[in-house]
Amino acid sequence: MRSHRRGPRVVPVLLCALVLLMSRPAVSVADDTDSPGNDGPGALGLSVQVVRLYEDAALATRRYERGRQEAEAHRAQALRVEKLLDRERRELGVLREDLGRIARAQYRTSGGMPLTAQIVLASSPEELMRGQHVFSQTNLAVNNAIEKSRRAEDRLEKDEARAVAAWEGLERRNTELAELKKTVERTLDAARWELQGQADAAVAAGSCPGAVRLDQKRKKLSAAWVTPVESYALSASFGSGGQRWAHRHTGQDFAVPIGTPVRSVADGRVVKVSCGGAFGMEVVVLHADGYYTQYAHLASVAVDQGERVDAGQWIGQSGTTGNSTGPHLHFEVRITPEMGSAVDPVPWLEERGVRLG
Repeated sequence: MRSHRRGPRVVPVLLCALVLLMSRPAVSVADDTDSPGNDGPGALGLSVQVVRLYEDAALATRRYERGRQEAEAHRAQALRVEKLLDRERRELGVLREDLGRIARAQYRTSGGMPLTAQIVLASSPEELMRGQHVFSQTNLAVNNAIEKSRRAEDRLEKDEARAVAAWEGLERRNTELAELKKTVERTLDAARWELQGQADAAVAAGSCPGAVRLDQKRKKLSAAWVTPVESYALSASFGSGGQRWAHRHTGQDFAVPIGTPVRSVADGRVVKVSCGGAFGMEVVVLHADGYYTQYAHLASVAVDQGERVDAGQWIGQSGTTGNSTGPHLHFEVRITPEMGSAVDPVPWLEERGVRLG
């Protein structure tokens, strides 16, 4: 079975990595307080909290992945070092065998004889001196070899102990990061469904809450047209059939979790914000080319009717309000602001340089 101990060459790297990981600040979990400008608890503060929790969850995931990748890199390096240590151990074994041979040779070449016997048997003073010199050199070599072996063993034992301690520290930190990631995700999931509950209540009452002004970190876009959500999985497509719709499906669905920021696909003006019917909470935007885009089944809206929006600007958060079987964004392209005039959004977006995948 392979030893779990690690060797001296990996110790500095492991210790440095451990210090860096332990010095990283913990991800903060957003609390239940409302952001400035919101009037008390409710959909406004909760929508902002969900956005912040999304950021916390992404940060926790990135830190966990970095820690995992560092641990994998150290594990690979440790395996390489262990091979080197195995070679060193074999060399120590050879050294011990050499010590035995030196000792036996010393005895055979009169190293074990009393000095009086060596004087009697010597044929001349010069032979006696040569014998004494060889004996002295051999004895010195034996002592040096023994001391070198002892120092190597001591160093190896200390370095391996330090390596094991550093490795265990990395493993503990990675465990903490994994637990932190789970905690943030659990908090985010609870906040998502609380937001959805408030949205369902608003839709049932037929009363849209005011626009939630989300704190968006704006990015400089390289294109005039973008996807309505950044990360997604495509689900029901345009023209699909099924019991959920009276006729064919009139848009493209993007499967995303509740609370995912939804963005306008291009510059335009908000011509409709409503909270009832099969689409639940929805926003409709008119673009410069005369086409309309609809964003439906939302859990909150971030714009008011009549407001101008930029490409990529957050206009709401995804949900599952209205006639919806699960969290997703229903995205539709129309030639009028009302349903019944939809065109297939996939080729429409492709014509504008946006390829869905």
